[in-house]
Amino acid sequence: MNRRDTLKMMAMAPLGAGLSWTKSDVEALRHKTDAARASGQAFEPAFFTPHEWQTLRVLVDYIIPADDRSGSATDAGVPEFIDFTMVDRPALQTPMRGGLAWLDLECRDRFGEPFVKCRGAQQRAVLDDIAYPDDADPRFSHGVRFFTLLRDLTAGGFFSSKMGVEDLGYKGNTFVHEWTGAPPEVLQRLGVSYDDWIYRGG
Repeated sequence: MNRRDTLKMMAMAPLGAGLSWTKSDVEALRHKTDAARASGQAFEPAFFTPHEWQTLRVLVDYIIPADDRSGSATDAGVPEFIDFTMVDRPALQTPMRGGLAWLDLECRDRFGEPFVKCRGAQQRAVLDDIAYPDDADPRFSHGVRFFTLLRDLTAGGFFSSKMGVEDLGYKGNTFVHEWTGAPPEVLQRLGVSYDDWIYRGG
């Protein structure tokens, strides 16, 4: 599973599908995350155990690794964002904790070690089995549900961050000195022109 695959799957469903997030919910969680990271103090998770925290940090960077466009999910504060989410949304705590436990059990069954102690190729082998819901073996259904939840949370944390917004190439919230109109290729794709707009009394 690579970054391109992850982003493609995120684009197939609304961000945070099934999480009932509102814009204000995400903004509040992002504010807490940014404040914690700006404090200069080591972050102490309120929900995750030390082992779960280590596992989470590895997982989110598999979902959104660093590339030539931006840093990774951990660089954007996604683990902190998810920890605050767990505190804010108690209904997600059991699925999250259970999913992390399932992952360790699956890795121990296959390789004799918990997820974080497995080699990279072993970790990826397990994640590949649960990352694509449409192709997953039914016996991995618990892992698939967990990874889908984690992917949604990771997307919410990353793309609400300054790094994530820049990664998307979002151009809003910037002052424009001179508006020269939409690019011709955009107008063509929409099948409109400024002449039509003026003629219709726009």
